[in-house]
Amino acid sequence: MQINRLFEIVYLLLEKGSVTAAALAEHFEVSVRTIYRDIDLLSGAGIPVYCNRGRGGGVSLLPDFVLDKSLLSEREQDEILFALQSIAATHAGGEEVLGRVNTLFRRQGADWIEVDFSHWGWDWGSDEGEKRKFNLLKEAILGRWKLHFTYYSASGEKSERTAAPLKLLFRGGGWYLRAWCETRGAMRTFKICRIDEVSLTQERFEAALFNAAPETQARQNPECEGWHPPLMITLRFVPQMAYQVYDTFCHDSIQTEEDGSLTVRIHVPDDDWIYGMLLQYGEHVRVLDPPQVRKELLDRARKIISFYEENE
Repeated sequence: MQINRLFEIVYLLLEKGSVTAAALAEHFEVSVRTIYRDIDLLSGAGIPVYCNRGRGGGVSLLPDFVLDKSLLSEREQDEILFALQSIAATHAGGEEVLGRVNTLFRRQGADWIEVDFSHWGWDWGSDEGEKRKFNLLKEAILGRWKLHFTYYSASGEKSERTAAPLKLLFRGGGWYLRAWCETRGAMRTFKICRIDEVSLTQERFEAALFNAAPETQARQNPECEGWHPPLMITLRFVPQMAYQVYDTFCHDSIQTEEDGSLTVRIHVPDDDWIYGMLLQYGEHVRVLDPPQVRKELLDRARKIISFYEENE
């Protein structure tokens, strides 16, 4: 459309300074005469575009010209740049868009975010695979394509899912996919690292139909599959574990005692995850409450000891 071509001509002139009419004609696959007509239209609309003839000439804008951005405050421009930087961190095409908007605003956004999907400090596989998965999920959300994937629940169940993806969430140090799960017939929140063999289907969906689904269902099932009612537990960590405690738990749930130990009070699902997490701390944590968690932890520790003794 002509209006799109006119805008892009202005953008190209802002970016490059001067472009020949022949180069513009080739870029837009139109005649040079059409480009000159476009220049006349821009000039008539008040855009200070002019032509220099001869060697080194071309179509240019007055040096001080900037597109009218009066509808956006500097703060709003920064917010747009920050959002584009977060996109560029995970999607190659974002860099081009970011560059164009930087040119449009005549300013450079702060280098404030970097997203790295590799496992920190460990060679656990290619982080490129995680980036591809992230970009595929993004493509499905923006394009309204249904997804098919394998999912491993918190209870260890493996299942095949078809879902309408609605948004990506970053919560509690991990990435999640919010989606309407056709397999379960309900809204679900999937942990992305547990999603495998993901692919786009050839079926589109209408997001508005699912966005109206009640949020209470998602809150009742934060990890969705294998979900258990929350349990309040009280933990006491030795002082040497402070760095891991602050890495793992919300600071509001942590209390430092006079001897330097740390007391943590949290609500957690009563499932395998919490016991696995507690066992990894070994002798550096004690469960103060409730008694049934202490008993279950002791039973699991005894099973581990028995397993290794039998295999010696």
